[in-house]
Amino acid sequence: MSRQEIDTILSKFISRKLMVFTIACFGLFNGNLTSEDWVIIATIYISVQGVTDMIIKLKNKRNDE
Repeated sequence: MSRQEIDTILSKFISRKLMVFTIACFGLFNGNLTSEDWVIIATIYISVQGVTDMIIKLKNKRNDE
């Protein structure tokens, strides 16, 4: 099974936000990730996702005009 097929299957069942949050939590609770690192990862991901959502909305709005 290729990486693209796995990604397609996972994206159907689990949002990427939840997947990143879950992996970061496992790292935090296993002691592989500090709480400071977890906060940084979560903040970066949320910020990038927010910017992506804004760009998609702006693009859709321009296409509607």
